[in-house]
Amino acid sequence: MIAANDHKWGFKAYFRRHAFGWKSQPAIQRVKQAVSEIKKVARGERVLAGDGAVTLLELLSPALEHVDSSSGAIGTAVNNAIVELVPIIVGAPATPDMRETWLERLWAAHEADGIPYIESLADYWGELCASKEVANTWADRLLGITRMALSPDRNLHGHFHGTSACLSALYRAERYTEIVDLLQGGNIWPYKRWAVKALAAMGQKVEAIRYAESCRGSWTHDAEVDAICEEILRGSGLVEEAYERYGLRASRSGTYLATLKAVARKYPHKSVGEILVDLVKTTPGEEGKWFAAAKEVGLYDEALALASRTPCDPKTLARAARDFSDRQPRFAVGAGLLALHWLVQGYGYEITGANVWAAYASTIKAAEKNGDTCEVRERVKKLVAGEAPGGFVARILSRELGL
Repeated sequence: MIAANDHKWGFKAYFRRHAFGWKSQPAIQRVKQAVSEIKKVARGERVLAGDGAVTLLELLSPALEHVDSSSGAIGTAVNNAIVELVPIIVGAPATPDMRETWLERLWAAHEADGIPYIESLADYWGELCASKEVANTWADRLLGITRMALSPDRNLHGHFHGTSACLSALYRAERYTEIVDLLQGGNIWPYKRWAVKALAAMGQKVEAIRYAESCRGSWTHDAEVDAICEEILRGSGLVEEAYERYGLRASRSGTYLATLKAVARKYPHKSVGEILVDLVKTTPGEEGKWFAAAKEVGLYDEALALASRTPCDPKTLARAARDFSDRQPRFAVGAGLLALHWLVQGYGYEITGANVWAAYASTIKAAEKNGDTCEVRERVKKLVAGEAPGGFVARILSRELGL
């Protein structure tokens, strides 16, 4: 085992106070590299990696203090780092004294976090304690100030950076009733969610969901309420109810495809086609935007049907026609014809003549593979002929089609 003091961490040289200028990308890259360095060490030296994770968390805020955080990119990078570092610290087989030292170091870093960058670390405090006994000690230590911070009395009420840490420690110590009692007043969702978790842990699942639903409002993200309610129902074995009430909304991701896959992973008893149909219903008027998602999971007929109902990006359709001309020529023909259809209707962003030609060429190539070139060519001519006089697509393809 390598002693923490003997190991030379590469990332420490980059995370000096005010080490980064205002540009966020270099800082984001260094954060990712530091996490990778720690994870690599964790494969063989878990305690050393745990100490390295604590060290990085101590250095983050002072080093990033001058970075432009207006886009949220650096904040996201730090939050992602915390998500990856916490399990390393929790899973390290550290001695009680070493773990207490780590907690004190992290507490000091969190207390000095001015921007703040490592604010979300408090949400994991109970886990970082690694035992019910340690969590109980920390809960007692923080409870007095937390009670005042959450008090409805305006003379006492205020911000305490350790409120989430206290609630997390109480939860890890299984002091659920105290959490619910603390949050009787009008508090914000990041705190109230601990009461939801506490009620669920006490077996009061219906009350937990009712409490969570009552927290909806302009200052609460509906997706977070959906996610915690879904978790409660799935944990209770009520999978179908979880799917119908929350599953589709709680799994929203950055893309339609990512959303479809996220729901499919959580509900494997549902067919992908069934999930797609249900997701499409949640976005009326945007059926065409689900084309790529349906295509990527092999639902080719469904993809074409969706793209025919409402506008779909012609470039996306043209790429599908190009990429699938050999594997799925019938689908490729359909995608190409739809690309031309929406081009004729005037849809598409920054469309050039090259885009029109690409859509046409890919459609004809797929038609050759499918053995219906003449029929498809006539369909294209009919589509283009229906364009308004002086139309862009007709000008590009008129000579080719003999118009």
